[in-house]
This record gives sequence, C-alpha cells and structure tokens, in this order.
Amino acid sequence: VSACSRLKTVHRQLNFLLYGLHVDGPPIVPTLTTSYVHGTSSTSLLHMTVAESLQRSVERWPDREAMAFLQDGVRKTFAQFQQDVDQAAAGLLALGMKKGDRLGMWGPNTYEWVLFQFATAKAGIILVAVNPAYQVQEVEFALRKVGCKAIVCPTQFKTLNYCNMLRKICPEIETCSPGDIKSSRLPDLRSVIVLDSRQPGMLHFDDVMQAGGSQHMQQLQDLQKKISFDDPINIQFTSGTTGAPKGATLSHHNIINNSYFIGRRLGYHWRPHTRVCVPVPLYHCFGSVGGGICMAVHGISIVFPSRGYDGKANLAAIESERCTFIYGTPTMYVDMVNQPDLAKYDLSSVEGGIMAGSPCPQELVKKVIGYGTTENSPVTFLASPLDNVERKTETVGYITDHLEAKIVDPTTGMVVPLGTSGEIMIRGYCVMLEYWDDKAKTDECITKDRWYKTGDIGRMDAYGYCRIDGRIKDLIIRGGENVYPAEIEQFLHTHPKVKEAQVVGVKDERMGEEICACIKLVDGADCTAEEIKAYCKGQVGILTNDINYTSAGLIKCHSS
Repeated sequence: VSACSRLKTVHRQLNFLLYGLHVDGPPIVPTLTTSYVHGTSSTSLLHMTVAESLQRSVERWPDREAMAFLQDGVRKTFAQFQQDVDQAAAGLLALGMKKGDRLGMWGPNTYEWVLFQFATAKAGIILVAVNPAYQVQEVEFALRKVGCKAIVCPTQFKTLNYCNMLRKICPEIETCSPGDIKSSRLPDLRSVIVLDSRQPGMLHFDDVMQAGGSQHMQQLQDLQKKISFDDPINIQFTSGTTGAPKGATLSHHNIINNSYFIGRRLGYHWRPHTRVCVPVPLYHCFGSVGGGICMAVHGISIVFPSRGYDGKANLAAIESERCTFIYGTPTMYVDMVNQPDLAKYDLSSVEGGIMAGSPCPQELVKKVIGYGTTENSPVTFLASPLDNVERKTETVGYITDHLEAKIVDPTTGMVVPLGTSGEIMIRGYCVMLEYWDDKAKTDECITKDRWYKTGDIGRMDAYGYCRIDGRIKDLIIRGGENVYPAEIEQFLHTHPKVKEAQVVGVKDERMGEEICACIKLVDGADCTAEEIKAYCKGQVGILTNDINYTSAGLIKCHSS
C-alpha cells in the first residue's frame, strides 16, 4: 500500500511539473511552455473580513506595538488600537452612517488615517482614499462621483487648506449644523470631520470618538454578522490608462488576501518580529494594503517616519526604530541613497523591502521588488528574498499565490510565446469588483471572463518570472519600430553620473516619433549630451541611429 501511495505521489508531482507552477517557494524548474502562468499554492485563501483579521492579531499579540507615527509622537499597541477602532466605528454609526455609505479620507500619513481605515471596515462603511494633493475641482469630482456622506481631513497640509477648499465647494457649511450639511454641489455629503481644529458647521474628531454609546457598541457587534468578506470596503482613485480618475472598488477579500500573500512571500509569517518603515502614502494601495492591512493580517509593526515624504526622516526612523523592512517608490530609494550624510545612519537592521509604483531601474534594486496595480489590490508579481541578484534586478518576481497571468498580443488578444513582449493580463481573487458607478470603464479593462487588462507591457520566462518593458500608452513608434522607454531608461541608469532618467516620445516629421531622454545628474556631476551619446554607442542602437541630438535637443542633462 505504501509503495502504491508513493507512486501516486510521484505521478502527481510529474503531472504538476508538466502543467503547473508551484509558488510556495521560488520556481526552480522551467515548467512553462507559453506566456500563461497560474500560481498554484498549498496555502488556502483567507475568508475573513478586515475586522476579523485585526481581532485575530489582537488576541495573539495584544501588547505588541502595532504602529508608530514618529512626527506626531503616536504609538499604539494592538489592544489599544482595537479599542480606538471600536470607539470610532461606534461614533460613525451614532452620526447616522450605515453599511454601504462612503466616507472620504483626505490627508497625509497620520494615525487617524489608519484608524478610520479600520473603523469604516468594522462598520461596513466604504473608505474612499482621497489624494492629499487634490485641488478643489479634483476633490469635488471624487466626492460627488462616489457619493461620500462624510469626509475626514486635517485643517490643512503644507500649502493646502482643506477646510477652505470644502467651503468653496459647499458654502452652505457655514450656516448648517455639524452633521447636517445640505449642499447643492455635493448632495450626499452630511458631515465634515476635522482632525485638529474646530470649524463652523464641521465636526471635530473628538466629537466622533465621544458620540458612540453602549447602544451603538451593541449595534456595531450585531453588524458583524451582516458583513461579508465579498463586500466592497475601499475605493481607490486611479487615472488608469486614460481619462478622468476612476474609483477602483476593492473588497475585504481582495485586500486581506493580497496582504496575506505579500507578507508570506516576504517571510512575515516566520520572521520573529517585522518592523516596516512606511514612507509611501496611505491614500495609495501600497501604503494602505502593504502597510495597514499587512499589520492586521500578520501582526507586524508599521512605522511612519513623517506625514509627508522626508528622506532624512526615513533614514532616522530606520535607525531609531530598528526597522527590518522598508517600502518605497524608485524615486524614494534614489533620494535616500543619495542623502549626503547617508553613512552616518545605522541601517544594519534592514533585511529587505519592496520597491514599486513605477518602473524600477536595475541599478537601484538590491533586495526585493514588486509589481501590481491599484485595480489588483495591488500586488500580482513579487520577488522572493531567496531570488538571486539577477532575478531581483531584471524581473519583478513571479506570480503570487492563486493568481493567473498571461502575456497577450495587444492587437489580437492571443497569448504570445515565452520571452515575447505583450500586454500583461491578470485574473483571480485580487481583481477589483468594478470602477465605482462606471460600467463602461469597467468593461473596457475587465473582460467577460474576468481578465484585467493592465495596460503594461512585459515578458515572461519559462520559470514564470516577469520583466516589465513599459506602458502601452508610453510606447514610442519610431520609424515603424516599437521602442519601450523602460529598456533605455534602465541602460541610462548604469552611467555613473546619472541619478534619474526618463525617456519619452516627441513628434518628428521624418520618423513619426523621436526619442527624448531627460536626465538628472548625481549631485555635483558635470555631463554633456555628447558624453551620454558616446556611452550609448554600440550599446543601445536605437539611441545612436540617425538622431541629431544637438539640433533636436533630444538628450537634456541637468544637475539636481
């Protein structure tokens, strides 16, 4: 019997090697025969809500520090955070908010942002992440598009006075009772909750925290039986590929599982105590899911160095808080490694991190890199800490658990051969529910069989690792030849004097489009377009063929 059992096991393993890609660890066998992959996993999907995931961590690590906001001097253990979440959620119910209502969160990285992220989730309210840089027209569009019933914000951030902007949109606020706004331009809006000052017609944060009584706490507990993990929980505004911002609508299931498998790929489930430095904004999926939701799911501690991005504050936070992981965009990493006093900081605690948000030059990547989109909750491909340097620098890793990906010809929609560039498409638990109240845009990017069209160009190898070549809309067609800016940018970043490089297409009568490279030099460096041309000669043919750099000004160099 045992021999028969072993034969069956071997048979299953052989079948798997022929037809599947297991992602419990980095792929070591080249099993793929075409540009389609399914992340087969022995780890099941989670079936829980955001509130349930936090409760589980509170029970396991009540006295562990959940988060630290260094600029504001705020620190909370899991137990303390849970208490605040319940009080804020009960307060929202006391204000008359109901399951399915939308609450806008407008502001920088503060404790209240994460607090309302979890309070809304527990109350069944949909959190709308509003870009803190939005101006009057943009915030009005966002709030009206999704029908926000309440908005939470500080009085101002940097040069933007949020309260004044809201008064411009809704002058009625001045004469309305707090919590009973009636606005012609924002007919759904009832409450403005200000975090740090008292304003006419607006509620203060303390009012919300004190509003919930015992009956609202009971209402909150009863509500937990009616909240499903498939319910929408978060709306993230994204420009997508074209047009006005669209509200990518994500469910508990989307973001809980994405954070779960991000954490497992990075080893959060076995590392003794992970502390993540989070300089990326909370209004973006990278910060809210990779930071806040990962905290609840994995019991990690998240550290926010400052309200807005500050390179020096990040380095100081890594040192003082002994952070083991760091999140950032390529620009953030460029800024940090180019700090003039970098050497004085003790960064020895750092074990790895995630670089995402835009194409990442190979010269910057040392530890871990990830790829994803807001519409995919967000991460779909992620490197493993065990990957070799070549894979970390040249790819965005391999598909995460339970997801499917394929590379297709953008014209025909057919899967392309391995190693061939095409549009990346994703299917699985991570794909958003919809663009809020925009069926036409939803149908444009999600096919009838639930494939999400990313608009990104990439290639896949036989091991399932993916390389990003750029965006479809960024493609330069020069004399009938397709040119991907990312390929040129990655080469330019290997020049010792180049700090950052961006390549774009410009109109040209002869070629249709010509290539323009905009280069930022490292501090104090002196470099000419001719020097860059010489460096590219024989290396990047497309840059050194029939281009008059001097007259066209196609390479522009400037010091930072």
